[in-house]
Amino acid sequence: MASFPSAPLPQSRADLEALQCARFRKLLQTILPHNQFYAAKLAHVSHAIASLADIADWPFTCKEELVAAAIATGKPGNLTWAADRYVRFHQTSGTLGRPLPVLDTADDWAWWMECWQLILDRGNVCAGDRVLVASSFGPYVGFWSAFDGVLTRGAMAIGTGGMPSLARLDLLRTLAATVLVTTPSYALHLAEIARENQIDTTSLPLRLVIVTGESGGSIPTLRARIAEAWGADVLDHAGASEVGAWGVGDREGRGLNVIEPMFYAEFLALQTGSAAQSGELSELVLTTLGRSGAPVIRYRTGDVVRPQWPTEEKIVAGESPWVRLVGGILGRTDDMLVVRGVNIFPSAIAGIVRSFPEIVEYRLTVSTRESLDTISLEIEDRLNDPQRVAREMQVRLGLRVEVTAVPPISLPRFEGKGRRVIDQRTQNSTNQNFSFEKRGGTIYPI
Repeated sequence: MASFPSAPLPQSRADLEALQCARFRKLLQTILPHNQFYAAKLAHVSHAIASLADIADWPFTCKEELVAAAIATGKPGNLTWAADRYVRFHQTSGTLGRPLPVLDTADDWAWWMECWQLILDRGNVCAGDRVLVASSFGPYVGFWSAFDGVLTRGAMAIGTGGMPSLARLDLLRTLAATVLVTTPSYALHLAEIARENQIDTTSLPLRLVIVTGESGGSIPTLRARIAEAWGADVLDHAGASEVGAWGVGDREGRGLNVIEPMFYAEFLALQTGSAAQSGELSELVLTTLGRSGAPVIRYRTGDVVRPQWPTEEKIVAGESPWVRLVGGILGRTDDMLVVRGVNIFPSAIAGIVRSFPEIVEYRLTVSTRESLDTISLEIEDRLNDPQRVAREMQVRLGLRVEVTAVPPISLPRFEGKGRRVIDQRTQNSTNQNFSFEKRGGTIYPI
């Protein structure tokens, strides 16, 4: 049974906030008698909340806490119920540390499906659609939830498992798929494979590409590349295994909306750490409002965004009352590069590189040479003209970037999350152990 049966969504901020508050109170009533993690974490705060503003002084939850608990106990530390109540196992990618196991009950999975129905609504996906999910279907939750969300919608869900790219293209053609779900990187790579095999992707029945798994679906140049390659609309989606399917864009590419009926969003200004103002660069903090089996409350996602709250005039004119993240996910607090005093997010690099349609793939490396930071960019460029890219980097970033053209197919391709930025100034490892210190009841990596 779904946690939230389909019902008309709130059409005003006031009604939305009332719904969020009611769902938050219900979540607390459900989990606090059973969830040892949050019973201890919230033991010293008042649970009698009149509005969600009342939780502004509650402790945050950080991923490192959940990882530490998993290392100590072999299971996520935020579980509410006994193990036999959980029916789904997934885990995070472990890009920046040890993968985190994530478990869901049947009710939690139904809640995931409710989130996905709101995403599919944005793409006008209906029962007659044929949706090809281009993923290896490993333990990462995103594409599993997409696949089951399509089934819940009553559309045809086409799984492609470990199939090679050419076989996936053949399925796209023979089954006349109308929707493709994949990462931004793989959407471009699949189009590249089609081009090499004289397959006209724009002649396929495909009308929509839903991109997820990495930032980029809200970068205008990247969206335009994908849309042109497939002759289709592009819909951005964001989520996290430990949080849920929390964000969805629109086909106009105006950024991401937080799916606020299912999540309570807060924003911490990067400069001050206090509540951010509209348009201020900030870290996204989320609370799950319906995932009682493995909830997160005030969870610091590490995603860097610019929130913009809709005005009453825009809502009356038909815009969603959900908060909009202009430009989508701009980067992460842990992947921002500071080079010669300039702050650079990988999304900014992607936006510049993808503005050149002749560039097929790229890789950026930051290193130290004679005590000075150096940026080098390798590109697979059909024009073999790296200087035009170097000039644009100088103009847009205000930094000198050494750009080199490399042979075709010499750079890595990615089906999942692309890793195109290498910072050789640090000793980061995907197998590193985290160090922690405790400040005010919250654990931070140091």
